[in-house]
Amino acid sequence: MPLRLPPALSVPAPAARQFALLATGLTRPHPDVATALVHHGFIQIDPINVCGRMHEHIARPRIAAYREGDLHLHLHGLADSAPHGAPTLPAESRTAFEHFHPGRIVLSAFDVEAWPYLQTLMARRSRMPGSWGGKLTAAERRLATDVLAEITTRGALASEHFEHDARGHNGWNSTRVVKVVLDKLFAHGRLLIARRLNGRRVYDLPERILPAAVLAQPRPSPRATQRWIARLKLRQHRLVTLSRAELPLVADEIQPLAVPDCPPLYILRTDRPLLEAALSNNAPPPPEPRLLAPLDPLILDRKVTQKLWDFDYTWEVYTPAAKRQRGYYALPLLAGDRFIGHADLKADRPTNRLKVIGRQCARGHRLAPAVAQVATFLGLKP
Repeated sequence: MPLRLPPALSVPAPAARQFALLATGLTRPHPDVATALVHHGFIQIDPINVCGRMHEHIARPRIAAYREGDLHLHLHGLADSAPHGAPTLPAESRTAFEHFHPGRIVLSAFDVEAWPYLQTLMARRSRMPGSWGGKLTAAERRLATDVLAEITTRGALASEHFEHDARGHNGWNSTRVVKVVLDKLFAHGRLLIARRLNGRRVYDLPERILPAAVLAQPRPSPRATQRWIARLKLRQHRLVTLSRAELPLVADEIQPLAVPDCPPLYILRTDRPLLEAALSNNAPPPPEPRLLAPLDPLILDRKVTQKLWDFDYTWEVYTPAAKRQRGYYALPLLAGDRFIGHADLKADRPTNRLKVIGRQCARGHRLAPAVAQVATFLGLKP
């Protein structure tokens, strides 16, 4: 059966950029973390902390009055620095949890409606070979029984709370077998992250993390799960390219756009009012320069970033130093609906200052206010 889609709407590039900024919360910020998670589907979590963590820079410009650490407070009900054993949010009041993104091996904060769909992927992972997140070996299964029994009896635990000192391998380096087992049980959905203790994961049983009504939901079909994944892409980025495999899954929910010099782009039909606001220029973005996350949802698709925004950007954390063009942790600089440069920042905690290691800023704009904004957010001096 041929794919039936509405006719593509012709949209000028400036209006498409205004729509993307509006739909991703950068023009009209969300009132709180919960609203942002429902709108975007997830917020990517990254542990690297050079000048604040990735999820903080994703959340900071699109959640009103956001403070450093608010995402984890929302997830767990307490800060990373709280002592072990401090009470976290009870399961019935939880609205979010941490797990792996279904298409990329990165941790993300999801609203609880994601749980049934992620279960299908967790079950598949538990049957796959591999030292990272894959099938438990016979020895690991025996240890997993003990680990689950201890957590059931003692409550949420981190790897250091177990006395088992045998060594193993997690796919990247040598580590304690108990940590490998905990990580695999998490990847399989048999444990979840109850909180973090100075950045380290503390695990507990799913029934102590998620509301009973969420855990009782039936597992969706494989096609329903694939549809949810395709829709998650639309929710996260709002203006996207879709593959031939993705299009049939969400054909009833999308509106094609024809934007000059861009590949075919799609939005959710429910976002049409936002598109109309952009076409009418009723929602212009703030003109002041702002620094965004290196993996901000607005620019994660490099093809769209290059064509729509005329911005060729790569996060260079994993690029050899000699080949970096912008710097280790360069944040893109946005002004209005244009990217005008970047700043490679580093938090110097001993001196309580935010240092600018490298920079580029288009003529006629000032970088300093955007750097000062990040410094204030981190509790540092610019």
